[in-house]
Amino acid sequence: MPEKSRSSAGASVTATGDTPADVSAGAPPTTPRRSEGPRVKPKNGMDRYFEISARRSTVSREVRGGLTTFFAMAYIVVLNPIILTSIAGPDGVQGADVEGTVLPFGSIAAVTALLAGALTILMGVVGRYPFALATGLGINAIVAVFAATQLSWPEVMGLVVLEGLLITVLVLTGFRKAVFEAIPPQLKTAIAVGIGFFLTIIGLANAGIVRPGPPLIVFGVEGQLAGWPMLVFVVGLLVTSVLVVRRVKGALLIGIVATTVIAIVVEAIAEIGPRFGGDGAVNDRGWALQVPALPGDIVGVPDFSLLGNFSLFGAFERIGVIAALLIVFSIMIADFFDTVGTVTAVGAEGDLLDEKRNLPRSQPVLLVDSLAAAAGGAGSVSSNTTYIESTAGVADGARTGLASIVTGLLFLVAVFFTPLVTVVPSEAAAPALVIVGALMISQIRHLAWDDMSLVIPAFFTIALMPFTFSITNGIGAGVISFVLLRLAVGRRRDVHPLMWVIAVLFVVYFALEPLQQLF
Repeated sequence: MPEKSRSSAGASVTATGDTPADVSAGAPPTTPRRSEGPRVKPKNGMDRYFEISARRSTVSREVRGGLTTFFAMAYIVVLNPIILTSIAGPDGVQGADVEGTVLPFGSIAAVTALLAGALTILMGVVGRYPFALATGLGINAIVAVFAATQLSWPEVMGLVVLEGLLITVLVLTGFRKAVFEAIPPQLKTAIAVGIGFFLTIIGLANAGIVRPGPPLIVFGVEGQLAGWPMLVFVVGLLVTSVLVVRRVKGALLIGIVATTVIAIVVEAIAEIGPRFGGDGAVNDRGWALQVPALPGDIVGVPDFSLLGNFSLFGAFERIGVIAALLIVFSIMIADFFDTVGTVTAVGAEGDLLDEKRNLPRSQPVLLVDSLAAAAGGAGSVSSNTTYIESTAGVADGARTGLASIVTGLLFLVAVFFTPLVTVVPSEAAAPALVIVGALMISQIRHLAWDDMSLVIPAFFTIALMPFTFSITNGIGAGVISFVLLRLAVGRRRDVHPLMWVIAVLFVVYFALEPLQQLF
């Protein structure tokens, strides 16, 4: 985990903001931030509502943490349009659905920022925890695949809306919270670690450092870091790493901006061009998705044309009820358990979890997260979910929903700067994912290593996320193996009854392909 900010005197500020009590003198720089001493009475209504003093924080720390979270996850405004337009449709057109329609890049960026801002503010006000929301990585890739192979964009977004509404019902009935609390601490920790590796491999793949091809994956081009774009990524990764360890506020966003500037200069001089040309030609040493070039305008009127561009039941008419329901189920499982991992990881970083590694008063958080999934589909930018990059703000002091309000307001401002997203290549955004991955794997210290019936499920969870490019696959493998192995060693009582239900659901999830062929 990155080193935490300190004052010039070598210690952090307490909840009162007057004396250093956050970090003991002489403590290692990687020790998690923990406030000490008696809690302070609320100073005003805002303090009382957000429990700022009760969580041993200050307004200044919440503002700083909110800024840091925005800086850590602002790349999604760039990355979401890239992902949603990255898969070729049936006619080979990049980003086209089965009907040949391509979502407008600028509108995806604008609506992504708009929903991230509005939903993160809602999380701050209702959930009152420092969680930020935006379009879910991985889920948007699933949506892009279905659009390119089976459905139109409005149809697949309609299924996302249905999935979000279904999860909302599960929250209101208490089922989602019950499932969250039924998952054992060992698996919750393994999920957090696995997500760290998952984010890392996404970043490496986006930069072209990891590529498919014989026998399985290769390093760069024929085992070498060949081409300027990969060099730009490496430089960006090193620059961002230095900024993080030097505790520079907004290190991830600064790293993206600095790397983008380098990319623009390199492209202007070398004229590298894209990796995939319009004529089908492949340039292994080209830019992966977005060629960096200065836009005509920096500030522009946002394009919100995608809002409401969904068909709630169109998919049922195109592919049938059973096939459509299976897609809803697969997206729901991914969305459902992504949030489990994220909330656990962020809560652990902020010391917000109880002794069972559950988040107290999690129901409002889960409700906002569920509504965000439906809102993302209604906005035609894919399901929105709680973001793991919230950890960056928590590591920088955020403990309450006030930080989320700050993050959300910054996203709303970013709506008017979406022309800038056409400048940023994936090689410049990828270092942020790798660094966040490094932050996440620090949770591995909480795993139990002396019981193989616990170690193996944790290992499956961690390993399958990056190796199968799916958070859901990792969680499913971990759940199924946990239930089986605890039963095998005679520890059946350690398995919560709901874990049996979850395990069965994951068995169905993994059997989706034969079920789709059957129906």
